[in-house]
Amino acid sequence: MNRTEWAKHWAERPERSNLALLRVMTWLSLRLGRPFGRGLLQLIAVYFVAFSPAARRASRDYLRRTLGRPATLRDVFRHMLTFGTTIHDRIYLICGRFDLFDIQLQGQQHVHDVLAQGRGAFLLGAHLGSFEVVRALGRTVPDLRVAVAMYEDNARNINAAVAAINPAAAPEVIPLGRVDAMLQVREALDNNRLVGMLADRTLLREAGASVQRMAFLGSPATFPLGPLHMAAMLKRPVLFMTGLHLGGNRYAVHFDQLADFTDVRREDRAAAVQAALARYVERIEHYCRVAPYNWFNYFDFWQDAGADAPQHHTPADRQTTQTP
Repeated sequence: MNRTEWAKHWAERPERSNLALLRVMTWLSLRLGRPFGRGLLQLIAVYFVAFSPAARRASRDYLRRTLGRPATLRDVFRHMLTFGTTIHDRIYLICGRFDLFDIQLQGQQHVHDVLAQGRGAFLLGAHLGSFEVVRALGRTVPDLRVAVAMYEDNARNINAAVAAINPAAAPEVIPLGRVDAMLQVREALDNNRLVGMLADRTLLREAGASVQRMAFLGSPATFPLGPLHMAAMLKRPVLFMTGLHLGGNRYAVHFDQLADFTDVRREDRAAAVQAALARYVERIEHYCRVAPYNWFNYFDFWQDAGADAPQHHTPADRQTTQTP
């Protein structure tokens, strides 16, 4: 698979969601309640298990790595149902219906500490669990503001549906890929905001995108360096965040320290970024094993990105690739 094909594999493929259907689902869920919506999700999960062979294969491959055994169709169904549940629960979280959930916050002191410095911080997540439950942190941190840095053309329908649910709760979005993106990120940080990014997918359609192959769940996988390079250039702390769905109405939100680039000298940046990426990948792998059905990358995550992509290999990656 060459560079262009890899980018299209997830970044440019047509969305399968439908805005009208999302609006109907939202209307029904808010009026008939979460149990009714979860009933519909079961049917939707069955549909995707039956008619999405590529996603089904990717799910089985990933679950085999985390479960330590061959994944069954029941496992795949549970995997897709968990994804649908986190999307569905966004409706209630956006509307501030935290009373419907049992949300445990762990490591929130890390957030208090970085905000006490008054210079903002990066909040790196992954397609692992729900990023939306970070809203629950607002109950313990008054006036918490999170700006989300993302590519606008991803999940357009879902973002439009979120705005339709509660326009006042729509997140501040910093569109990546524009010439002023870095300035907007710096401005948000200077206003002591958290800048949230999902940093586990590689967007190789970006000219000169820098990536690194890292050992992940038993095989080398490609991770982007861009978010950490940005944090290093702007000299800010970086936290890892994930909101794991534990079944029913239960979520566990975890915050972990990844790096603090505040006092890192220019000549030491590369090593600091390497260490932060290793920590980031280790955290993802840890939480994938803690809650294996929460990983939502339904494509071959271990596919080589192509020889023309700028890559940096770690000793762990070389060891993995040399294993028979």
